[in-house]
Amino acid sequence: MTRRVRTRIAPSPTGFLHLGTARTALFSWAFARHHGGDFVLRIEDTDEARSTQDAVDQIVAAMKWLRLDWDDGPFFQMQRLDRYREVIAKMLIEGTAYRCYCSPEELDAMREAQRARGDKPRYDGRWRDRDPSEAPPGMKSAIRLKAPITGETVIEDHVQGRVVFQNENLDDFVLLRSDGTPTYMLAVVVDDHDMGITHVIRGDDHLANAPRQKQIYDAMGWTVPQMAHIPLIHGPDGAKLSKRHGALGVEAYRAMGYLPVTMRNYLARLGWSHGDQEIFSTEELIAAFDLAQVGRSPARLDLARLDNLNGHYIRKCSDSELLVEIERILPHIAGGQELAAKLAPELRQRLLAAMPGLKERAKTLIELIEGARYLWSERPLQLDEKAAGVLTAEARVLLRELTDDLGAVDAWTAGATEQAVRAFAERKDTKLANVAQPLRAALTGRTTSPPIFDVLAVLGRNESLARLRDQVQGR
Repeated sequence: MTRRVRTRIAPSPTGFLHLGTARTALFSWAFARHHGGDFVLRIEDTDEARSTQDAVDQIVAAMKWLRLDWDDGPFFQMQRLDRYREVIAKMLIEGTAYRCYCSPEELDAMREAQRARGDKPRYDGRWRDRDPSEAPPGMKSAIRLKAPITGETVIEDHVQGRVVFQNENLDDFVLLRSDGTPTYMLAVVVDDHDMGITHVIRGDDHLANAPRQKQIYDAMGWTVPQMAHIPLIHGPDGAKLSKRHGALGVEAYRAMGYLPVTMRNYLARLGWSHGDQEIFSTEELIAAFDLAQVGRSPARLDLARLDNLNGHYIRKCSDSELLVEIERILPHIAGGQELAAKLAPELRQRLLAAMPGLKERAKTLIELIEGARYLWSERPLQLDEKAAGVLTAEARVLLRELTDDLGAVDAWTAGATEQAVRAFAERKDTKLANVAQPLRAALTGRTTSPPIFDVLAVLGRNESLARLRDQVQGR
């Protein structure tokens, strides 16, 4: 009988949801959805000193923002301590684990001696066959796996292929610390077994853990999940992704103005391919995703490609959808609360009216918001340096006359104002650009904006003329 596919993502709540973890979550989610299975969220919080509720909240928020819905969880390892100890008790009874009474100092001395001999530091099994009665008085024990000493442990990996580990190079690692808390090795195996995980999809930095975890499965007589260790994400320079490459957490990309659909599409193509297709809807991704198409080479972060993809999705979004995304991003950006307070119905309508022109130029929501800033800027308008340079004394004289012409326009539309401005430029025997640039500077405070006649239409007659008069009067 074929088991129902169940995958999981299991981040540690010690910080933000790392970009690499987000991609692993996406691959696990897409694989489960492709096979009609389940996706599980588990929080691996056994590192109590570094785990925080704030980090848990950030992880959950990032998963929800990426629209990666889970079917079970979130589960927390610290709520399952009794279960780990139950497994340890069984292993001690069956002789697949044993008590180790080495002190930290003794272990340090053992490793130093090994290094001095040129050996790789590893536990030498000194308590493997000793009786606990030989333990020093009052010494608490750690519990170690009684790992096979000879032979090999083989991992049949969906991405890496057949990977063979010689057991003589593996040691009797700790399962339960002397303070009673489980190690990652134990907890992850017990959790994956109990939660029915059929496929473990994770970064290839975990490949070295795979043989040790398989040995726990074998010791317990449990079925080993199928594994897929995917290459890590590297920076543009080919080095492992780090802080020097910029933002590492998903929430930072949200704050930079990337859409969740963009991030899903972009992360999906980091290390996975489906022919030459670059753009995937959610439905297309689910239908196409398969582990066989995950490459073995590290993927490289390419922010220019991310910007272009985001620009594509911004243009594809409806105006109302973009307004919703703008409102969602406001709590996460500088000045967002100020704009949120101004989002009265009138400004919403202006934003919707301006959106077609705004989204043609923007690659991020931040650029879109900056491009729309003229809509809520208060009078008199603050000019940036370039705009101030355009509004020379000669340009202001030109605008004074243009303001009179525009004041005579009856139907205030983009077409009607364009006709008036073009007629004015012809009368003055000058190029349209010589009129449009100071007009743009006066209306928006900048030298770049959506099409100037759209700007006039969106601002409306009264606001447009008032801004022009402000500049003509030198306010």
